[in-house]
Amino acid sequence: MNQPANDVNQILKDLEQHIQQYTYGTSPQELYEPIGYLMSLGGKRIRPLLTLMAYSLYKDDYQKILTPAAAVEVFHNFTLMHDDIMDNAPLRRGKATVHEKWNPNTAILSGDVMLVKAYDMLLEMVPSLLPVCLRLFNKTAAEVCEGQQHDMNFESLSQVSEDAYIDMIRQKTAVLLGFALQFGALLAGQSEAESQKLYDFGVNIGIGFQLKDDLLDVYADKAKFGKQVGGDIIANKKTFLLIKAKELATGADATSLQQWIDAKNFDKEEKIQAVTAIYNRIGIQSLTEAKMYEYFDKGFAQLDAVEADNPTAFQNLRTITQDLINREK
Repeated sequence: MNQPANDVNQILKDLEQHIQQYTYGTSPQELYEPIGYLMSLGGKRIRPLLTLMAYSLYKDDYQKILTPAAAVEVFHNFTLMHDDIMDNAPLRRGKATVHEKWNPNTAILSGDVMLVKAYDMLLEMVPSLLPVCLRLFNKTAAEVCEGQQHDMNFESLSQVSEDAYIDMIRQKTAVLLGFALQFGALLAGQSEAESQKLYDFGVNIGIGFQLKDDLLDVYADKAKFGKQVGGDIIANKKTFLLIKAKELATGADATSLQQWIDAKNFDKEEKIQAVTAIYNRIGIQSLTEAKMYEYFDKGFAQLDAVEADNPTAFQNLRTITQDLINREK
């Protein structure tokens, strides 16, 4: 007997089991082993969970779409595998990244075949839905790449506008959350208009989530955060906080901020403390929170317009989103 479709823990359990049991390929081993390795590192599985929860707003048999939902997670991990190479990142979820454990060439090729496998998994849907779903998936995949390129471009720019930054995080992070929800609604037989409401909800919530990440990088509790607090400050990463500080700082604060940005040799903790103090004097934390909640509020208004058939599933979707908003790491 199936568990109720609104049992979030059961959905997550079924999803994780499906992901771990899925066979991506076997030979050559060097090509496929890194995929299994990366997919086994876990993570919150937010994107495929959102697909399954969006589907559950309208239908009870989410087990039918586990493979296409998992495709969203495979695509997401493909982007992570390639992002880690670009960032020369040594760790992913506390374990060695694929390019460190194997080598960059293997990571590039394994990432390539992950994308191919994601398309394979997407094919396991009602054939009549394929044209619209693949078109939307392709649009999303291109936007994620565009966002990553914009983010890399920002590294060499001295000035980045708030609008440019918001658009970058919309593409790099938020559109995939939007697609995950839209996809679930479409798989449940909903109209493009109904699924668009969930897409818009996901995009606005996704922008809010990234602003929350920007904020946590500076203001998180070190004991709970799980990575170095102030890493963005050390790297001069053009987050919303730095962009607004450069825009609003005056006098000695503006001079000091630019000196820390230009510094080549510095004590990391000293830089974090000095820049955070500038943020505090300008009120950057409250400005970021206000912008973050602007997008959260917009997203929830769009969610409230959704015509869900299952009130419990609807409430669970709200609750999960609220839990992510309130997270401290």
